[in-house]
Amino acid sequence: MPKISIIVPVYKVEPYLRRCVDSILAQTFKDFELILVDDGSPDTCGKICDEYAEIDPRIHAIHQENGGLSAARNAGIDWSFEKSSSSWIAFVDSDDWVHPDYLKYLYRAAVENDVKISICDYEETEGQETELPCFYKADRINWESIFIHNNVRAVVAWNKLYAKELFDSIRFPVGKLHEDEFLTYRLLDTADTVVFIPLALYYYFQNPEGITKSAFSLKRMDSLEALEERVDYFDKKGNEKLAAISCMALLNLYVKFSGTVESCNRITQDECSRIQRDLRRRARRSLCHYGRKYLPFRDYMGYYDFAFPEVMPGVRWCMKTVRWCKKRIKQ
Repeated sequence: MPKISIIVPVYKVEPYLRRCVDSILAQTFKDFELILVDDGSPDTCGKICDEYAEIDPRIHAIHQENGGLSAARNAGIDWSFEKSSSSWIAFVDSDDWVHPDYLKYLYRAAVENDVKISICDYEETEGQETELPCFYKADRINWESIFIHNNVRAVVAWNKLYAKELFDSIRFPVGKLHEDEFLTYRLLDTADTVVFIPLALYYYFQNPEGITKSAFSLKRMDSLEALEERVDYFDKKGNEKLAAISCMALLNLYVKFSGTVESCNRITQDECSRIQRDLRRRARRSLCHYGRKYLPFRDYMGYYDFAFPEVMPGVRWCMKTVRWCKKRIKQ
């Protein structure tokens, strides 16, 4: 049986799907199975998946009603647990592609260093492929360092090889955008020590029709919920460094979304006001629970101005103002 299950969620990527699958089939590491999950794609993606499954016994095509990226990934994970004895799982998005040595280096690094997650670097591209240096190097590190110094590398699901056991009791959150941000930090924390390969083995395609390039949608604010959960998680674990970083990122996102909805012409003025009130309410909660604990005074005061625009700066710290703020936080 194959050592690695590669899971590729497929939805409306007809122009890019063959490039993705062909790059996986070109891997120098051959001991894998490819699970193509057709998530109710309305184009010919489902037929393309079936075509590949017919020509290569390592490929399995799953078809389901559209449920989103998380549902598709979960379907692939469930299939792997039910029908495969593989020990590792990797994810590739269907509009991206991978270097021929992608699996070889990730698997080698994980096994040689006896870790449950190996991570490679990635390159953002609009379609071109760059030449990879002819060397192999893998550094065994504490996962926190990569989370601190390059958050994107840590958060995304697709540049990693995971020990399958990490998914015994955890799945991606269905119905959420930014699904990686809900899950990967928990997997990394469980794995503790990871290995990092400083080579761009994964090519992240800047799809003009992808989620990150699409017009603003209120669903983008799912990332707030993911960050709120992350701050709570690290706070409960007593990890002050990552709680502080996550808290700062969360408060920055409150401010960013407040400005985004104000400039979005597809949202009514009443809806904009409602969303901004909710953002300030959530910012007050975060400041109350974590701000004074994790943020420097200057940063705390800057976010305080956003969360409490009604409070005059000159009376900010009188007892009457403090009692008023606490009352508002609870609302």
